[in-house]
Amino acid sequence: MSVLLFVHVKAFSLLSFFSLPLWFSLIILCYFSFSPLCFSEEDPKKSSASQHASINVIFFGTLAKDFSRSVSQGDMVLLAGFTISKSPTEQTDRLHPCHLEMSGPDACLCVCSSTVSSSSGSSAVCAEHRNIYVPLNELKPRRIVNVYGVVTFFKQPFPTKGTDYCSTLKITDQSNAKVGCTIFSERLEDHPKIFRIGDVIRLHRVKTQMFNGSMTLLTSLGWSTVTFDGMLDSPVEPRTSSRTFHFDEADKRVVEALRQWASSQSLLASEPTVPLSSVQPKMYFDLTCQLLAKACMDSRCMLLKVWDGTKCEHPLINVTVAPDALEGEPTNSQDRENLTANILVYDNHVEVARTLKPGMFLRLYNLHAVPQRAPGQPHDVPCHLGFHLHGGTSYGRGLCSIPSDNPDLLTLKRVLESQAEKLASEKEVNDGTLLEVWYTPPEAIDGVGSKDIFTGLTCGHTLQQRSLAHVKRCTPPAFHHVCAQVKSYKPQNLYQCLKLFCPQCTTIKEVPDDEFIAQVFQEALRGSCQPCSEHWAVTSSVDSIQLDRAITMHVSCDMVLENTQSQLLFLQGVTLDETCVISAAHKNVVPVRSEERRMRLLDLSAPFLFCERKRYYGCKQCSQSSFVEPEVSGVEVWDEHNVAKALGVQLMQYVLLLKFELEDETGTVEALLWEDAERFFHASSADIAASQEMQDKVQTIMDRLQPPGSSMAERPWLELCLIAYTVEEDGRTQVCYQITNTETREDLWARP
Repeated sequence: MSVLLFVHVKAFSLLSFFSLPLWFSLIILCYFSFSPLCFSEEDPKKSSASQHASINVIFFGTLAKDFSRSVSQGDMVLLAGFTISKSPTEQTDRLHPCHLEMSGPDACLCVCSSTVSSSSGSSAVCAEHRNIYVPLNELKPRRIVNVYGVVTFFKQPFPTKGTDYCSTLKITDQSNAKVGCTIFSERLEDHPKIFRIGDVIRLHRVKTQMFNGSMTLLTSLGWSTVTFDGMLDSPVEPRTSSRTFHFDEADKRVVEALRQWASSQSLLASEPTVPLSSVQPKMYFDLTCQLLAKACMDSRCMLLKVWDGTKCEHPLINVTVAPDALEGEPTNSQDRENLTANILVYDNHVEVARTLKPGMFLRLYNLHAVPQRAPGQPHDVPCHLGFHLHGGTSYGRGLCSIPSDNPDLLTLKRVLESQAEKLASEKEVNDGTLLEVWYTPPEAIDGVGSKDIFTGLTCGHTLQQRSLAHVKRCTPPAFHHVCAQVKSYKPQNLYQCLKLFCPQCTTIKEVPDDEFIAQVFQEALRGSCQPCSEHWAVTSSVDSIQLDRAITMHVSCDMVLENTQSQLLFLQGVTLDETCVISAAHKNVVPVRSEERRMRLLDLSAPFLFCERKRYYGCKQCSQSSFVEPEVSGVEVWDEHNVAKALGVQLMQYVLLLKFELEDETGTVEALLWEDAERFFHASSADIAASQEMQDKVQTIMDRLQPPGSSMAERPWLELCLIAYTVEEDGRTQVCYQITNTETREDLWARP
């Protein structure tokens, strides 16, 4: 529970202690009437009023000096970062039995000045609850402040390693000071709604601090933000998710003054985005458009079909997806006129793309126009353009929806309406002729019905089956249905196809063998032999078979009375073999080492968790660098995910990775089996890693698909769904294929 204290200054006095060092020679004793506000994570709720309406607050050091210069009697101040101590003057001043001490780097205050008004011969002091805004060049470290600024750079919110989203921006004002801002919030809607450089932003209750020699702003408890369009003469309409915010004529004048100043400084670009008609190959640009339709390509890629009413000078790639996979109306008319931009959105941007609905207006930042040439396409034929929103947030890369009433959309709407009318009139004239050509059946494979098919499709696509030669001629990205045989596959030793994959940083690494893991355990044994001493754990020891060594076991105090199968057992001073024996009787075993009697995990090259026969690994790059006390309360089931979360470890996933060389009557194609490998083999990668029976099952399936010593005529046919896509490596674009939405027949491995 965090506490903000809003108080009225009733009196204060200045004390000086000349015998103390200069920076600690100033102390102010204040007498406040107060009203504390307690904020929970979910909803701010006002606490009940205290019977003591006044409290003493003591300021120390430079904070006392600043307070004495800027605060007057009757002012309202907001206090944060204070410590509470017992008041020695309770009996004499009859105030609150405690007093507040404002000292240290976390102590901050915000001041709202008072005004004195006179009416009908009587005078009274009334606090005017208005916010004080600090110019950016007057910011001082370790203060809670309110500021206005013009945005000079921004990134759309992106997920952190915790539960928050983070957005970063840089702002300036008439002082020409440049200040960076970092905003954290669990809710996307609470982040500032910034659409372009030059927008005006207001930040309340943000904390100042120095970072790398520059002033920065961070969100603190009770922070809020409001943004405004930065265009001159546009309506001053606040953008915020908050239902309660203050905005008056004084604020409006501040926004208009910042707009005028930003315009004179050329901070606001005349054209914030680039139309499709001006896009050139390889350029990065911002695009404002309307979403026509979308489709999920895989777990880390989303297709957005958009248009802005202008026609690109270069031919555009048309990504083909099954009609039932497309959300939104078909875009055939726009496709034929080269008006549809097919945008592939990757990685961290997929989460935002999933929330979009056809008809919305979008703005995409740092979009990449990628020239793509189909395999074998002559060089004198122009490349097609595809559009990729790559993963990450470099250069402000991201996307967001724009409200339909945004002034930036007026021109776009007029262009779209004009194009829609033109397409509608052409449709009435040409539909009869075009339908005959548009639905001409594509090239297909004959004679497949007579073949014994060993696989089935799970995608539900209504695609015509194609030859491999035709697939290689098509421009990616696209889905294809093919019928082919396995000519070869790699790796031949199937245990090598098991990999470890980090979903956070997308790292793939080999699963270490027992010899390497045993060395990691031996290195830990050569370290400190003193048992760990942790306040949260109960410790016991047993002698090892090796008489010069003891095995120490640690269990959280909160889990001592639980069944041993549900306990989280920390083992120190063990070998790999001993860990395997103990884990057979305990569900969750975590090997640890001692460092200055503090508990530490072993090097994450070795498993951090043994669960019976299964082993689980953590990502070195994404896991916390130091061991944390495990949070065990409230966890009903201890599986690998909850254990990893409690220990601050980023869990790596087992994945299967194989490369097939497929062949049919027209040619060959190399295709990976990765994301859908578990569906293909009807077994999870974790089970395959731990079970000899599952490993034998995979080997049996592969022996059926490519019988040892067999000719191509003796091998079965596979009906497969392939996805074609491109990757960039060493500056060159390469077309790749992956097997997806395919599974082997369940009776395949049971055949004699």
